Amino acid sequence: MSIFGAGEPEDEFDESLLVSQIAAGERELFRLLVSRYQKAVYALGLSFFHNREDAADFTQDVFLKAYRNLGRFKGHARFSTWLYRIAYNTAVNGITRRKEYRSLAEEEDTKDDRTPEVFTIREAARTAVEKAVAELPEKYRVCVDLFFFYNRSIKEIGVITGFPENTVKSHVFRAKKLLRQELEGYR
Repeated sequence: MSIFGAGEPEDEFDESLLVSQIAAGERELFRLLVSRYQKAVYALGLSFFHNREDAADFTQDVFLKAYRNLGRFKGHARFSTWLYRIAYNTAVNGITRRKEYRSLAEEEDTKDDRTPEVFTIREAARTAVEKAVAELPEKYRVCVDLFFFYNRSIKEIGVITGFPENTVKSHVFRAKKLLRQELEGYR
């Protein structure tokens, strides 16, 4: 049996079926999940730990935990939501021993070689956004990052962070309001 549905592109495979095949002993298939989510988990690690070595260790730790706990994945949520919940909890536990959370907005690379003026304007805007996001309360920053930079839904953010959905909505709304006020002069 193939993990890819008939006529579906490779990137839209049925993850529940894949997880059940891995749990049934086809362990080499786990590499498909790793290759699909490795960059996103690594980026989340950079947001929390601020350096490549710690982010790489974090990524390996998250996938090891996911692999060991695949039997607990019930398919009620998307696999990515379940994996991000593991990643978020691992990161939060890690930063209590290390550093403060830092938004993915602060890691954005804005190299633009078209003109020096465009580069300067984008660099100033990026710096302003970084500063504004860094000044948000941590609970707002996490929700904003997951919502805007990781394209997670309100429901998924709730599952990942453990916040109720209405709290996530409120955090995103308040963060957007604070960012709008802070960045009003950058039009």
